[in-house]
Amino acid sequence: HKLLLSLSLVLLTLNAYTKDYDASFFGIESNGTTLNTNSIQKAIDFIHEQGGGRLVFHVGRYVTGSIFLKSNVTLHLKEGAVLVGSLNPFDYQRKRWTALIFAFDQENIGITGAGVIDGRGYQVAKNMVSFIHKGIIEDPHFKNDRPWELLRPNNIYFKGCNQIMIQGIHLNNSACWTQQYHQCKNILIEGITVNSKNYWNNDGIDIVDSDSVIIRNNYIDASDDGICLKSRHDTLGCQDILIYNNTIRSSASAIKIGTVSRGHFQNIKIIKNKVFDTYRSAVTFAAVDGSTVENIVVDSLTAINTGNILFLRIGERRKGYKGEMKNIRISNVYGEVPATKPDAGYSYEGPVEHLPRNISPAAIVGAKDVSITNISLKNIEIHYPGGANPNYAKVPLNELENIPELGNRYPEFSMFKELPAWGFYIRHAKGIEFENVKLFCENEDFRKPIVLDDVHGASFKHLKINGLSVVSEMGENIHAHDSSGVKIR
Repeated sequence: HKLLLSLSLVLLTLNAYTKDYDASFFGIESNGTTLNTNSIQKAIDFIHEQGGGRLVFHVGRYVTGSIFLKSNVTLHLKEGAVLVGSLNPFDYQRKRWTALIFAFDQENIGITGAGVIDGRGYQVAKNMVSFIHKGIIEDPHFKNDRPWELLRPNNIYFKGCNQIMIQGIHLNNSACWTQQYHQCKNILIEGITVNSKNYWNNDGIDIVDSDSVIIRNNYIDASDDGICLKSRHDTLGCQDILIYNNTIRSSASAIKIGTVSRGHFQNIKIIKNKVFDTYRSAVTFAAVDGSTVENIVVDSLTAINTGNILFLRIGERRKGYKGEMKNIRISNVYGEVPATKPDAGYSYEGPVEHLPRNISPAAIVGAKDVSITNISLKNIEIHYPGGANPNYAKVPLNELENIPELGNRYPEFSMFKELPAWGFYIRHAKGIEFENVKLFCENEDFRKPIVLDDVHGASFKHLKINGLSVVSEMGENIHAHDSSGVKIR
């Protein structure tokens, strides 16, 4: 933790003594119409060659296509400065991914200030659709007037970079993921605002196979996952990451490990975050491509009007590659799950492919031959609406083996549709500890509060259901099937 906190001090020191260069010095126009791609790139190259500094943008609108940030250069956007993405898809370069701002294998780079980067992604994507229909742009993955995500520009794509500072800025309206940091080290993302919810795949922050990362004090409003950690490489992964004091809204999940999960996820702290109006999970961990997810701490999480609070899942989307998940501590969580769609009315809502269904419980679901192990839940309070409709595909408690495994499916909390619990559903797990967990159900629900299936070693201490202490594992509150070592204290 001290190592992570020292990262920000290192980055601040590196940027403290740099020289400033005004954008106007390089003939960069702020009129909102001139395409400045070449002049901005010339400015970056010049500052890089001089040993580094800040390229400072004052009040105005600066239109550009793809630019490439270089070592020891920071883009600094003063309040009122807007870096505007070109509306012409041909003004963007593709380096596997497409982006407005690229950086490859650079050091000590940043984007800072109080200004705005506006990708104008909706218009860019719609213009791309027009070119695809005309046959000018080839897109083999084109479907439902939705271009392939690798063709649509991210606002930021950095790969192989070290010592990155993204601070204070506003990132708006990407055509795809808002910002992506791939195989990078020593990243600080602090005090930024993401407003990217007017097209598909508008993730707020994506960290891919990177380590030593701080994401703190940010506000994220995204139509896809808010903060998402991914691993594309079997021998790499994400490690030593702090996600602290962020406020997140998403039409997918707020904070997510996976779904792309080939390598490892280790030593990750998710502390003091707030989630609201979020369609899927407040926190979800998905080890479905062979990864190991371990040594994770979630503490002080508040999730209001959120479709699901916690979802932990092992799967096998790559045949022969089952994930692992172990040593996770989750504490001090308050959650409210609504009866209605939590992101209703947003411009791009979460899909309805798993509807209609009854409200899903929090879930910890391993694989048949790989259990999720050593999960601690302490000081948890979750409020559910209850009132489940038994006329949906009800799952009898004596037929739990009929709940499908779905190991090769995309992992979401709603993937099983109907589940026999309204509070927690735990399957294929070992070493589960509940302490001071409170579950509330506003309206009567025909399902059990907690259902265990193939769970071995489960401890419940000071468990309360609707304000009443649970003193026996048998009866109305906990149903255990094919399980052992279940203890109530």
